[in-house]
Amino acid sequence: MKPRKSASLAVGTVALLALAGCASGGGAGGDGSGDITLRLWDEQVATAYEASIDAFEAANPGVTVTIDVVPWADYFTTLRQDVAAGGGDDVFWLNGSYYQDYADNGLLRPVSETLGADAASAWSASAVEQYTRDGELWGVPQLVDGGSALYYNADLLAAAGVTPEQLQDLVWSPSDAAADTFKPVVQQLTVDAQGRNATDPAFDANQVASWGFNAAQDTQNVLLNFIGSNGGTYQTEDGAMTFTDPKTEEALAYVVDLINQAKVAPPASSTNGDGDYTRDQFLQGKIALFESGTYNLANVQQGAAFDWGVVEIPSGPEGKVTTSPAVIAAANANSSNPDAVTKLLQWLGSAEGNAYIGAEGAAVPAVTDARAQYDAYWQGLGVDVSPFFTVLDGADPLPAVTGQNYGAVLDAFKPHLDEVFLGTVDVPTGLEQAQQAADAVN
Repeated sequence: MKPRKSASLAVGTVALLALAGCASGGGAGGDGSGDITLRLWDEQVATAYEASIDAFEAANPGVTVTIDVVPWADYFTTLRQDVAAGGGDDVFWLNGSYYQDYADNGLLRPVSETLGADAASAWSASAVEQYTRDGELWGVPQLVDGGSALYYNADLLAAAGVTPEQLQDLVWSPSDAAADTFKPVVQQLTVDAQGRNATDPAFDANQVASWGFNAAQDTQNVLLNFIGSNGGTYQTEDGAMTFTDPKTEEALAYVVDLINQAKVAPPASSTNGDGDYTRDQFLQGKIALFESGTYNLANVQQGAAFDWGVVEIPSGPEGKVTTSPAVIAAANANSSNPDAVTKLLQWLGSAEGNAYIGAEGAAVPAVTDARAQYDAYWQGLGVDVSPFFTVLDGADPLPAVTGQNYGAVLDAFKPHLDEVFLGTVDVPTGLEQAQQAADAVN
């Protein structure tokens, strides 16, 4: 398999509104041949894509695809900058938080133009719904997460005297301590260097050997789950933030308490600016329960040197509520090689092309007929992935994060959430400040 990955260089600072007419891509042939690039943020999926692209190129002589892997922390900033400078990859991944900006500013080619309106019938209905705006679907669905689940470190559980069965029906409650079975378990699982857990009055929170839980500003897998399970909201239907919703405030106060009062999670000074911190700590055997999605299955399978498993997330006052976002491959409207882009999208949107992702267990394919390979892969490794999907059988999932100009909104409110999670501002005051900052952007 020949190397095909490259690193992306960020250039330019112009706003998206000024981008019409920019050019990108390599040399184009009138027959759809030429060089094109595909940008994504997941190294695991990039490896699966390599095999898929090899098959694509074999079936499409004259088209060469380079995969451009940009780390998540820099992805959307560099994408905006690259496109603003007149570049940008020919095809790039987008999630629900950012696609509206590109669609509304004429930077994407709708699926009706590339593959036709009927193509969507082969894809996950939830993914199609998430990325349909103004009557158009703005990308080819590639991945669709199940809900969140609790990954557990079986060795840390055993050392603390907790069984996986005890995790099955945990309940968290922001107002009824007697009903809360979740917090006592994560306190039992949080252990200091002297072997004392967080229920021991002598517990030393400054010398923690292993944390009980990954409470942090993980919007998809922590914040939305607690907010939704408490009956709160994160956004209105039109994308406005709802931090001052009483149920949202109550849920976030519970999460912040896990960090700053119960001391069962790493300090926000470590997690506020590093979205991978808790994952890495889990892989190093320093967090017992890691609430995350299917996209981390391959990371855990390859990186964990301990026995592990997966169970459903705990229930809140409104049951188990999570979210199930998707990722699309979007066509750059300014690509200099649109015919080759169309060929690539046709392949990525087919069961054959999308199946490579599931066959390697890297992610859940969004093409309906490609899902079987994913399930078979994990079954072959003895991993039960059902908790990611059975959790969606109950209450309706919380909508995935979306909204026009969400990136700018996030930049405005996040400093205030950082202060809330650090404990330097009380929750009501900090959320009110975050709400005002978000509202000011729109």
